[in-house]
Amino acid sequence: MDTLDRQRRRFLQRLSQGAALAALPGWAGTATAQTGSNYPAAPVRVLVPTAAGGSLDTLARLLAGRLEQDFGQTFVVENKPGANGNLAFETATRATPDGLTLLLASDAITINPFLYSQVHYDPVRGYAPVSLVCTAAQVLVVHPGVPARTLTEFTELARQRAAEGRPLNIASPGAGSAGHLAAVLYQQRAKVNWTHVPYKGGGPAVADLLGGHVDGLFVTLASAVPQIQAKGLVALAVTTPTRSVALPDVPTIAEAALPGFDVTNWEGLFAPPGTAPAIVDALQQRVVAAAKDRAVRERLLGLGFEPVAGGPEVLAKLVRDNTAKWQTVIKQANIHLE
Repeated sequence: MDTLDRQRRRFLQRLSQGAALAALPGWAGTATAQTGSNYPAAPVRVLVPTAAGGSLDTLARLLAGRLEQDFGQTFVVENKPGANGNLAFETATRATPDGLTLLLASDAITINPFLYSQVHYDPVRGYAPVSLVCTAAQVLVVHPGVPARTLTEFTELARQRAAEGRPLNIASPGAGSAGHLAAVLYQQRAKVNWTHVPYKGGGPAVADLLGGHVDGLFVTLASAVPQIQAKGLVALAVTTPTRSVALPDVPTIAEAALPGFDVTNWEGLFAPPGTAPAIVDALQQRVVAAAKDRAVRERLLGLGFEPVAGGPEVLAKLVRDNTAKWQTVIKQANIHLE
C-alpha cells in the first residue's frame, strides 16, 4: 500500500469517527459551544407554563429582555398553559438540545408527576438545570372575623371546629397548587382537619376571603400583601424558613409552631437534556448578573419574588429534594387530578 493510500484510509477513518460522534445527543451543541463564539446563533424561545399576564409570565419577560440585551439575540417568551403546566414541561423535555429552547418553570414541575396519572416527563432526569432564578414565600391569611391572631390560636380553632362538626373552610388557588399543598403539609404536620375550597387562581380566592365566604388561605405574598397592609386580611405566618422582607413582623410557621416546616416556592431556568455545558454556563452567568442588577432586583421584589440565582447544581438539588417531598405529601393525602 503506497503512502497516498494510507493517508486516504486514515482520513476516511477520522471522517467516519466524526460522523458517529455528531450523531450522539448533544454533540452538535457541544461542538458549537466549544467554538464558543456564536451562541445563540438564532432566536431563543423561553417556554412559560402559564398564560400571559401572571407573575411567572412577567418574570419570564423580564428575564428574556435581560438575556436579549446581554446576548444580542432575540429571546421570545412563548406561553404554553395547559394541564397545570404539563404541556410546557413536556415540550421542553423533547426539544432539541441546542440552547434555542428554554423553560422557565416553577416548583409545579416537581409536583405534577404525582398528581396526574399521565405525565410524560421526568423532573429529575428530563432537563439540564441552568439556574435557580428566585424564590417566593406564601403566607397564611385569615379573614378578620376569624377569632385567631396567632398560628397557635388558628390551629386550636381548627381542631375545635372540626370536633364540633363545622370545620373551617380553607381556600386555595386551585387543587394541586402550591397553596393547596402548603395547606396539606400543614394539616399533616399539625394534625388538623378543615374543608378545602379550591378556586381558579389566587385572585378569586383572595376576593372570596375578603368577602368572608371562606375562613383562610395559603397564597403568594404578591396576592396578599396589599390586602394585609390595608387591614383586609390578617397574616398569621409565612411558609419559608426565614421571615419575609415584605412582612418582617410576621413569623414563619417553623418558628411559630412546626420546626423545620418549609414550603418555598421557586422559579428556575431549564434547558432540554443533553444541552452543552458551555451553553448552560453562558446562560447561568447571565442569570446571576441579572439577579444582581438593582433595577431587576427591585422589580422582582415588587412581584413578591426574592432573587437568589444559583448554579445548575443548586437547581438540580432543589428539584430532587422537592420531588421527594411532594411525592410523600401527595401520596399520604391521596390527591389525584385528571
